[in-house]
Amino acid sequence: MAVEWDLLITNVHLATMAGEGYGEIRDAAIAVDNGRIAWLGRRDDAAAAGSAALEHDGGGCWLTPGLIDCHTHIVHAGNRSDEFEARLNGATYEDIARAGGGIMSTVRATRAASDEELLRQSLPRIAALLAEGVTTLEIKSGYGLDLPSETKMLRVARRVADVMPVSVATTFLGAHALPPEFKDRADDYVDAVIAMLPALKADGLADAVDAFCERIGFSAAQTERIFAAAREHGLPVKLHAEQLSDQGGAALVARFGGLSADHLEHLSAEGIAAMEKAGTVAVLLPGAYYFLRDTTPPPVAALRAAGVPMAVATDNNPGTSPMTSLLLAMNMVCTLWRLTPLEALAGCTINAARALGLDGEVGTLEVGKRADFALWHIARPADLSYAFGFNPCVAVVNRGVWRDPIVGIPASA
Repeated sequence: MAVEWDLLITNVHLATMAGEGYGEIRDAAIAVDNGRIAWLGRRDDAAAAGSAALEHDGGGCWLTPGLIDCHTHIVHAGNRSDEFEARLNGATYEDIARAGGGIMSTVRATRAASDEELLRQSLPRIAALLAEGVTTLEIKSGYGLDLPSETKMLRVARRVADVMPVSVATTFLGAHALPPEFKDRADDYVDAVIAMLPALKADGLADAVDAFCERIGFSAAQTERIFAAAREHGLPVKLHAEQLSDQGGAALVARFGGLSADHLEHLSAEGIAAMEKAGTVAVLLPGAYYFLRDTTPPPVAALRAAGVPMAVATDNNPGTSPMTSLLLAMNMVCTLWRLTPLEALAGCTINAARALGLDGEVGTLEVGKRADFALWHIARPADLSYAFGFNPCVAVVNRGVWRDPIVGIPASA
């Protein structure tokens, strides 16, 4: 007996990202009911399977899972274009830091901003991502560095999902940098970060915990203390690891069953083996590599050979990756690091979902998963990573609701 669905999209080609390759189903249809995928298959078989209260003709477009940007610092106040210009005129990072710039510039601006101002400054960046078919977004804190300001950042991140058509996963990154009030007292600040966890957990503001494990950040021993506390509070962990040097961060986060290790330009063979064993996703962030003019690429071939899933994200942040295009990130990982177009798209769908612990909900087109889709006016899925500076997204479905990809920013924000 045929069933009644809420929405049926016909005359599309599906890149399901499930199974082999792109999981292609040509001349297809997909049905939505109660915000979830109810059926998908050949268009000729749809009428026998059911009917829908609302039907859209996809115009022969390709339909993919909604894109997922699984690593961003997109909620922040201020910008640092002045530092970008200063570096190009010969200033060093140390010069800028001594003058009060660097991450502390963003910390001061973010601490000073009200909730409304922080949201207002962040929404245009988020709207740019949504216009490219992003339906799930990770947002980190880390520019507050005290409980009131970190709470404010995460509270605003939660509000994003209330005012914009996107699902948000929040990550507490209190161990991002050492605030000035804890100068030369890193261990004391780690104690303070750990002390923030109970309140953030109780208020439902953090879905995961992150840290910056690096010579200019926090040591492996300090990171381990934070991870142990996160585990006590039932929060999964992820890590900024091996961006500037090999601190053993990837193996450390893998030991805690971490969701992801991110950056990884200086990842060792031991780190790769630990990630493979733990199922920890490698999140590749080409924006920072490009913006900092780095010359050491992450070991993509070794990750591929080990079967470590590779996700791709923008790392949107004001200091090292002010990028608001996930499509550009896809092109970058292909041109800079030789990922294939299939790997790039998997990096922004199924593997990005794994990096957030959401692969049971999103990332592929499968019956029962959340109905988050993007429709593209393209000839084949590889076009998404082939062209840069061009956006072929023509429609987006969020939790079963069809919308235009260009999202207006609420007047109240």
